[in-house]
Amino acid sequence: MKLKFPGALVAVGVFCGSSQANAAGCGGVTIASMNWQSAELESAVDKVILQEGYDCQVNMVIGDTVPTITSMVDKGKPDIVSEGAIALLPVIVQRGLDEKKIVKGAKTIQEGAVYGWYIPKYVADAHPEIKTIPDALKHPELFPDPENPGKGAIYNGPQGWGMTVNTAQLFKAYNAASDGFRVVDTGSAAGLDGSIAKAYERKQGWLGVYWSPTSLLGKYKMVRLEAGVPVDEAEWKRCTTVASCPDPKPTAWPVGQLYTLVAKPFADHASPDVMKYLDTRTFKTADLQAIMVWMTDNQATGEDGAKRFLKEKQDVWTKWVTPAAAEKIKASL
Repeated sequence: MKLKFPGALVAVGVFCGSSQANAAGCGGVTIASMNWQSAELESAVDKVILQEGYDCQVNMVIGDTVPTITSMVDKGKPDIVSEGAIALLPVIVQRGLDEKKIVKGAKTIQEGAVYGWYIPKYVADAHPEIKTIPDALKHPELFPDPENPGKGAIYNGPQGWGMTVNTAQLFKAYNAASDGFRVVDTGSAAGLDGSIAKAYERKQGWLGVYWSPTSLLGKYKMVRLEAGVPVDEAEWKRCTTVASCPDPKPTAWPVGQLYTLVAKPFADHASPDVMKYLDTRTFKTADLQAIMVWMTDNQATGEDGAKRFLKEKQDVWTKWVTPAAAEKIKASL
């Protein structure tokens, strides 16, 4: 998702603020705000709830999945990742859990996330024979590379996203280069979104990585291609998620389980009420999607979306917090 993968250097190197907590709340806390819409919204909700409800001193830092979770495991910072796509970085996450460097909180999105390679619905409708990735790779002419006439393009996410690593590895696994394709580095979440919007406006072919839930797939109808092979969990862990692995093999994408991740030093010092919140807070896809569409239509920030969510969904979030915290949060809106 934006596993938003350009703020990588910031995420790895500059996590400020203390993770020491006081008995009443959590003291200073760093929350990673990933560079894609759902995670931006979720982290903004966490900021308001922890800051207003539990008197935390919240410092938001820009993050991307790979560098941020790696930093959390290796350095104990940031304190909280609101949307941790653990399937995209399984080895590092498991090491962090085994070594008690991180703890896993509640599911961020109850239904999880769906990742994969997508094509526009109008292309799928015009070419019903294209149902799988191998089917699409037979037709580079339908997914033209803007910089290399005669070649096909597979649009990838920015560096730092787990999906970017996965796509690069699957490109090798399917031997897509021999079919006349090239990976296009879009450079940012906005670049990836823009490539889809541009293709749709011109009714051109497009093939690349994306995920759901997102407001963009609510606006532009896209079809997820089947992998042509089943999910191979062992292969996914061995090579698809490891950028340096030289011999990836085709595998389907597993459904992405998204969890709140908490650095162990922070978890050990935060109050029970704060940890109960992080162990309880979970969003429904429909609730997120509605707010994200509103954010897109109104060019709103994650903080704007968080305030809207907290005003409209009091029946949801008040179940995550103590009654006293709920009253303080309501008063702040």
